[in-house]
Amino acid sequence: MTTDEVRDDVALTNLDQPLFDDAGATKRDLVDYLDAVRDRLIPALRDRPLSVLRVRQGQAPFMQKNVPSYAPSWITTVTLWAETSRREVSYALCDDRRTLLWFANQRAVEYHPALVRAGNWEHPTHLVLDLDPPGDDAFPAVVRAAHLVRQALADAGMAGAVKTSGAKGLHVFVPLSDGLSMPDVAAATRALAARAERLDPALATTAFIREDRQGKVFLDSTRAGGATVVAAYSPRVRPGVPVSFPVAWDDLDRVTPGDFTVRTAVGLLGDGDPWAELMPAAQALPDDLVAEGHTIPIARVAAMHEGKRRARAARKG
Repeated sequence: MTTDEVRDDVALTNLDQPLFDDAGATKRDLVDYLDAVRDRLIPALRDRPLSVLRVRQGQAPFMQKNVPSYAPSWITTVTLWAETSRREVSYALCDDRRTLLWFANQRAVEYHPALVRAGNWEHPTHLVLDLDPPGDDAFPAVVRAAHLVRQALADAGMAGAVKTSGAKGLHVFVPLSDGLSMPDVAAATRALAARAERLDPALATTAFIREDRQGKVFLDSTRAGGATVVAAYSPRVRPGVPVSFPVAWDDLDRVTPGDFTVRTAVGLLGDGDPWAELMPAAQALPDDLVAEGHTIPIARVAAMHEGKRRARAARKG
C-alpha cells in the first residue's frame, strides 16, 4: 500500500482505486468531497457516537461501530454498552478534520451519528421522522408525505428542516430544547407520525410491518432512543454516490435524490451551509403531543407481538 498524499498528517492511500462497484467515483473523489464539506459535516457529527458504513474491494459494505484496534491514538472515543450485542462498544467522535480524513482513508462512505451527544445520553437533540417510499420511483409521493409532516408540525406549533436521505426517501429533523427525556421524545415522534397519517391515510402510513403498508409512504417513527440517522452531507453506498442533502421546503417538488452526489453537491453549496441555515430554533414538545404518543404502542414491539400472533394463527389454520 502506497501513500499518495498527506493531509493534516493523515496518509492517504490508493486514491485512484474505484470506490465500489457502480460508484462511478474513486476513493479520491470521496476524500476530496468529505474534505470540501468538512466545515458543514463535522458540526453534524461533533460529540456524537459515530457509526460508519465502510466499503472494501471484493467485500460487501459493512457497518462499523467499534473503533478498530489499529486506529490512531489521537481519535477521541466514548464507550457505551450495546444492548443488542451485549458488550461495550468504543465509538469514535469525529470532531475534527484529521479524524474525518482518517475515516475517509478507511473507505468510510456513510456517516451515521447518534441523536444524543457524548455525556448527555438520555436527552436526544432532535426528533426525526424517516419517510420511506413504497418503491424505487415513488419520490414524488415521499415529497407529498413530507408536506403532511410539515403540516402536522405546524398544527402543533412546531417546525422542522428536511433533507434527502441520500437513498430513496427524506428525513425531517426537529431540533429540541435541552433536557427532554428519551421516552417523551419517542412518544412525540409516534404522535407526530400518527397525526401526519391522519391528514391523508391514502398516502401515508405508520404500519411497521411492510406487507401492511399497501403501497403507501412509511412514516418511520422509530429513529428515537439510541438510534442513528445518516448525517446531512454524508455520502451513501449507492450507484453514483449520492449524498444526504438539505432542501428548502418550497424546493422539494423540484429535486430528486440523484441531484446531489459527491461530484455535484459541493458546487451546489457554494459558501453556504443550508442544513444550519434551514434548521429552526430548538423547540419544546407540546404536552398534548407527548401525551398522545404515550398512548401509541412502540412500533417495533407492536410488530413483534403481531408477528407472533399471525404465526400462531397460521399454525392453527
